[in-house]
Amino acid sequence: MPRYTVHVRGEWLAVPCLNSTSTIGWLGKEALRRYMKNKPDNGGFASAEEVKFYIRRCKGLGLLDLDDKVEDALEDNEFVEVGGSLVQYISLDGNSLTTEDLVNLGKGLYKIKLTPEAETKVKQSREVIERIVKEKTVVYGITTGFGKFARTVIPNSKLTELQVNLVRSHSAGVGKPLTPERSRMLLALRINVLAKGYSGISLETLQQVIDAFNASCLPYIPEKGTVGASGDLAPLSHLALGLIGEGKMWSPKSGWADAKYVLEAHGLRPIALKPKEGLALINGTQMITSLGCEAVERASAIARQADIIAALTLEVLKGTTRAFDTDIHAVRPHRGQVEVAFRFRSLLDSDHHPSEIAESHRFCDRVQDAYTMRCCPQVHGVVNDTIAFVKDIMTTEINSATDNPMVFAERAETISGGNFHGEYPAKALDYLAIGVHELAAISERRIERLCNPSLSELPAFLVTEGGLNSGFMIAHCTAAALVSENKALCHPSSVDSLSTSAATEDHVSMGGWSARKALRVIEHVEQVLAIELLAACQGIEFLRPLRTTTPLEKVYDLVRSVVRPWMKDRFMAPDIEAAHRLLVEQKVWEVARPYIEKYRREHIPESRPISPTAFSLGLMDINSDAGHDHRQQDNL
Repeated sequence: MPRYTVHVRGEWLAVPCLNSTSTIGWLGKEALRRYMKNKPDNGGFASAEEVKFYIRRCKGLGLLDLDDKVEDALEDNEFVEVGGSLVQYISLDGNSLTTEDLVNLGKGLYKIKLTPEAETKVKQSREVIERIVKEKTVVYGITTGFGKFARTVIPNSKLTELQVNLVRSHSAGVGKPLTPERSRMLLALRINVLAKGYSGISLETLQQVIDAFNASCLPYIPEKGTVGASGDLAPLSHLALGLIGEGKMWSPKSGWADAKYVLEAHGLRPIALKPKEGLALINGTQMITSLGCEAVERASAIARQADIIAALTLEVLKGTTRAFDTDIHAVRPHRGQVEVAFRFRSLLDSDHHPSEIAESHRFCDRVQDAYTMRCCPQVHGVVNDTIAFVKDIMTTEINSATDNPMVFAERAETISGGNFHGEYPAKALDYLAIGVHELAAISERRIERLCNPSLSELPAFLVTEGGLNSGFMIAHCTAAALVSENKALCHPSSVDSLSTSAATEDHVSMGGWSARKALRVIEHVEQVLAIELLAACQGIEFLRPLRTTTPLEKVYDLVRSVVRPWMKDRFMAPDIEAAHRLLVEQKVWEVARPYIEKYRREHIPESRPISPTAFSLGLMDINSDAGHDHRQQDNL
């Protein structure tokens, strides 16, 4: 059977050709289908049928006719590349962007265009600015200086210079540059805010910003320097600096180079700022909020998978599922708690997924489990509720106008206000870090139980020939170190404020640090749970030939596809990184999700959709008995 290696968006896919009449077009669609199958969001595509693409040989880059037969055009195992319109467009209107959309824009899965309604609003707000300039009206930031210089009137002949000077002087950030993915998110979010039509930017200039995004021309943006009011001035100024052709810029085509030359390499020209446009580009909370959206999405992903990992640990430690009984959570019906308990039942319910491990200790004399297992719904649950709360604030913020002054075309006037203040996302992200950290805190304690033979009834540190081998001894130390570091990172940065700009900006949010440290906390949480996942799978090795439930066996198989069992000591860091990658890519969730959703369908009839009332009544199951696990005696 001939086989071909196809390159799609940075990934290599092996595609066998079963039919001698298959065409090059079929090969491209099949490669796209396989690529989409491995992505949680289908790679941003609705279907392979809707994608316009071409195929060319990797060697020599010769284009292939889509109607030609594969066997006539290609040698067996030849390398080819799928290209063309593989990126779909997302239409921005300033009102309907989601946190998921923004993260996908950061990944380069979409290009951007404006809705017709957004274009109209942008034009109308620009007309207000042009009238102000023509009539020489004194308006902050348009015909005056900035901050302490708000009372300094600038002559019309220098209004363009005013905007360029603003961008140059405010480009004062320090530190490492944002990654391309985070720069894309920042740029996309600023475009979405401008699309609302309250900033006064011209449609021509906004289209140039969009063209730069679509070409992945990304300015050099240092990560430090914002105090989160008046907006994220320093990072957004660096963003604008690249767009006007100054400073450094990166693209996949050019790498890092002078911004002017990067733009020219993509057939683009630097933006020539008009009155108010420099201010329109730099005034807002988009640095805090774009990083916050990534934090929310990663937090959501790890919180779901934490339930699965904890369920696996509970199996290895021979715990009981009685603590997840429906009735217990019906009388304390916090939504997150109810959902986490449901997930545990969906993975461990013996009526659906018989477990030989559970059956082996049905008649044990243990009365109840430690809090780290028994209280997972209560501890993990509030994390889920915290994430939902923060996501709601982030969704509002990414679709909000955060400029100053605001341009209201329907009133034909500008109004100075404080929508640029980052207190909302700053406070929310401090709260997110505190909430999500608890997943690592409780996970580290479960790792201790897995490694401690007096608590687990397993070999010390999950390895044979202890003493000669140290097993998971230092992996647990790593988890403890990360949890301790998180305790410092969870101190809220938004409780601090330093007066800036000669006491004009006398209260600030410090939201930039809130966002950056939230991401660090979440990464540490992912790494701690990766260690627990490895430890739990290693624990399974000592319980063989007994098997756990079907969904947890699938999780075990997934882990073993990238990390082999720990028979004797070896270099452990790559194993932790491999498990971490599974979590970041949500592979553990993808494996378990079908079983969770099937259990949900079977226990929550479509005729009785879940509502707040249903949650309060504990109607996650068809009847109250469905939540009971009969695999252990009641005294457990």
